[in-house]
Amino acid sequence: LKEFDDMLQGQFDEAKKIKRAKVTHFLADDWAHLKKAKYPGELAKPNTKVSKRKLLALGKSLATLPEGKKYFRKSIKLANDRLKMLEEDRLDWGMVEMLAYASLLDEGHPVRISGQDVERGTFSHRHAVVKTEDAEEEVVTLNLLNDKQAKFQIYNSLLSEYGVLGFDYGYAFGTPNGLIIWEAQFGDFNNGAQIIIDQFISAAEDKWHTMNGLVMLLPHGYEGMGSEHSSGRMERYLQLCAENNMIVINCTLPGNHFHALRRQLKWNFRKPMIAFTPKKLLRYPKAVSSIADLAEGQFQEVIDDERVDAKNVDIVAYCSGKVYYDILEKVEDIGGVDNIAIVRVEQLYPLPKKQLDETVKKYAKAKRHIWIQEEPENMGAWSYILRKWRTVKLEVIARRSSGSPAAGSPKVHERRQDALIGQLLENAKQIV
Repeated sequence: LKEFDDMLQGQFDEAKKIKRAKVTHFLADDWAHLKKAKYPGELAKPNTKVSKRKLLALGKSLATLPEGKKYFRKSIKLANDRLKMLEEDRLDWGMVEMLAYASLLDEGHPVRISGQDVERGTFSHRHAVVKTEDAEEEVVTLNLLNDKQAKFQIYNSLLSEYGVLGFDYGYAFGTPNGLIIWEAQFGDFNNGAQIIIDQFISAAEDKWHTMNGLVMLLPHGYEGMGSEHSSGRMERYLQLCAENNMIVINCTLPGNHFHALRRQLKWNFRKPMIAFTPKKLLRYPKAVSSIADLAEGQFQEVIDDERVDAKNVDIVAYCSGKVYYDILEKVEDIGGVDNIAIVRVEQLYPLPKKQLDETVKKYAKAKRHIWIQEEPENMGAWSYILRKWRTVKLEVIARRSSGSPAAGSPKVHERRQDALIGQLLENAKQIV
């Protein structure tokens, strides 16, 4: 015991001689090829394109089930539907997401996904794992692309958001060249992991100068499913955003999601990315992308309205996410409205102010600029946008402030959603 006490005392005496503590970076060798980025939003866009030829080859591999096994009819239909998408050049969200993973695996980047229902996807859009009918053998076509590909791992995790997100954050530390994803079953459930989000994902780079490229997929959108199945609490993440500590996106097109996922590994730095992902749009006929969008496009922080003539625009409506299509449906139902431009903000942080300013110049004759969101006024992106973008005087159309995110009744939801969009269209009528 005395020997142990002497050892402790000796170490303590040595520690007192140290005038300045040196912090050793975690896994420094693994991260040596990456650099810290101060302003990722202002950097040149990385090349996230994949050749059409490669995409078609990967797509066919994804949609080809190994022969000699007995599959459920639904699994066979799924594979055939994906082949048909390639032929018709209309790729839905699930197919494009799988192509993003396949392209990274083909380039040697491992991909790991975990969450409570990720193999199938909460809304049955992914089906990354297919089971045989007779033996329940698991078939993962993302691991059958070619002999030189990196490994794809996907796990339906236990029901502890705190534990699993914490593990995945640590896993991403050890895999800087891989795409590590945690997906909430519904975005609402991320609050079970709030400690990890507050202490590590948002603050670690500022506190400890450590980078991490973890991606969080949070299904988000108001569709009448109640207050526990509607909101990924966008406002909380945007409140945490500062010093370019993370990326926050809310895409309306699968092709944009494709480039965002690939961008995570094409940058020469790493940032956590919070991706608010859709539910309705997973199979929505208008929310599709072409092979060219993936092969020739890039991530679009802002998507302008190509339907209207800028000279005729009286109102510029800015929005983010699924509500864009809800507005579009109503506009089409009444035969079109040519004096409203609907501008989609796909990246919320870092906020693309220069691109937003360009829309103000383009629609110079506009009399009003409105932020419209389906979330209550005290939630969603509104307060963040109001604080961060002051080029124009912005008005807001939103649900009234509320203690809970959404109504529990589908009928009440529908009534409120109609009133929300009706208010925008009524404003357009009054100006005319």
